[in-house]
Amino acid sequence: MNPRAAALLNWLDDRTGFRVIRHHLLDEPLPPGTGWFFTLGSILLFGLGIQVVTGTALALYYAPTPDHAWDSVRFITSEVRLGSFLRGLHHWGATVVVVAAALHMARVVFFGSYRKPRELNWIVGVVLLQVILAFGLTGYLLPWDQRAYWATVVAINISKLTPVVGEWAAGFLRGGPEVGALTLTRWYALHVLVLPPLLAVLVVVHLYLMRRQGISGPVRERRGTPAAFFPSQAARDLVMAFVVGILLAALAWKGAPALEPPADPAASGYIPRPEWYFLGLFQLLKYFPGKLEVIGALVVPGIAMTLLALLPWIDRGKSRAWHDRRFALGGFVLGAAAVATLTSLGAMDRPSTAATSGWNPQELAGATLIETSGQCAKCHNATSGIAGPIEAGHIGRPADWLASHVVDPEVIAPGVRQPPATNPRETAAILAALARMRSGPAPEQDPAAREAALLIDRNCLTCHRVDGAGGDEGPELSHVGRKYDAASIAKRVNNPVDVKPDAEMPPFGGKLTPAQIQTIATWLAARK
Repeated sequence: MNPRAAALLNWLDDRTGFRVIRHHLLDEPLPPGTGWFFTLGSILLFGLGIQVVTGTALALYYAPTPDHAWDSVRFITSEVRLGSFLRGLHHWGATVVVVAAALHMARVVFFGSYRKPRELNWIVGVVLLQVILAFGLTGYLLPWDQRAYWATVVAINISKLTPVVGEWAAGFLRGGPEVGALTLTRWYALHVLVLPPLLAVLVVVHLYLMRRQGISGPVRERRGTPAAFFPSQAARDLVMAFVVGILLAALAWKGAPALEPPADPAASGYIPRPEWYFLGLFQLLKYFPGKLEVIGALVVPGIAMTLLALLPWIDRGKSRAWHDRRFALGGFVLGAAAVATLTSLGAMDRPSTAATSGWNPQELAGATLIETSGQCAKCHNATSGIAGPIEAGHIGRPADWLASHVVDPEVIAPGVRQPPATNPRETAAILAALARMRSGPAPEQDPAAREAALLIDRNCLTCHRVDGAGGDEGPELSHVGRKYDAASIAKRVNNPVDVKPDAEMPPFGGKLTPAQIQTIATWLAARK
């Protein structure tokens, strides 16, 4: 080595002691046979690092208030350079962290790495898993869209079931009499101020105990001398981190998760869906209705986590060999299979939506106009004495009579009222809905779905066709969700030239609000 470089390194070592640190980090002796299975902890650490970096970047643009939270997330997704990719990294990074944590825990169980003297580190790992899930729960509310709002309402209602302190816990999480500004502030504070330092402390303790006690190594001890962590095991860790990073980037490049319409506390008919790693609990609750709900919400998960934490003391096998730990391993496998089954059932059990109701957006828009515009309800009600309510399945008038009546009611009923304030597109939508109502009622729609149908009918169907309704000048949109996500669709609606320089479609950014564009994009993205 160059004498001057050596002198500089010696000077740095004298001031910092970096050689001792390097030796501690890279020269850890590993048992013979330590291989690829022992990279799972490093993958988890890599995933947590991705979450810290991307979460910090997102926080630079995020506004944690109900008036601005949704719009700030929309701005990140559609306006910030690579913002959709950044949100995608954070979203899929959460999945990587949960999967890596589960696989790492499974590896510890199958290798018996929780046994003496590593019991305390196992407990720290179980607590770490709870903190990771708490990150997923608190982060779910932050977009402040319909899905986030109503899933949080469900989570807070579950907290009420906690014995003795249930009402206090729900009040603390809610921050007030209802889910609102204080709820968002508290969950944001938990997500970015409370959980990160707690996570950091637990990770440091976990790593310290791991280094103090050493890696357990394979189940069966192998002959040979211990090998240093660097370079062989370090290379394995880097390869796995690189592979996971490429996979994560590929998933994120497809776009951020769909942003649903802004939270609407009045849309009580909305059916929330949690993230996939909470679907098992979501499904379990369905088997314990009413007063039994506390069993599915707290008792069963509580027993499962207690047994998991006590595993080092439950396992009384003579050695770490699998044939000596049949009871412990069998219980863990059964528990994991139950979680996987419940998660799969929860994923398959999706509520029906307007997207699968069989009604096209023009018919849905017409049904909304009939119900909400006031023009029809003015005469068609039970108390007006002019005309009875419009009842699906009992519309016997011919199509031309209905068309004349909708266009100009006075042709049919002179002096009853002035012609309705509908344009030709709204008239066509009402007539389409009436024709469909001959065979049955319109599907139930929440306010967000109604708004989407009206917006698509007024702005999209002139040129595009959806489920047989609309024009033929633009591309078919019946299954556009198979090709584009909500963020990509919103960008095209806002200003098509940003996506395709020679696009003939006019921009809607000046005609519609960002929330309206996002409502259209979310509805179309669901068309699979």
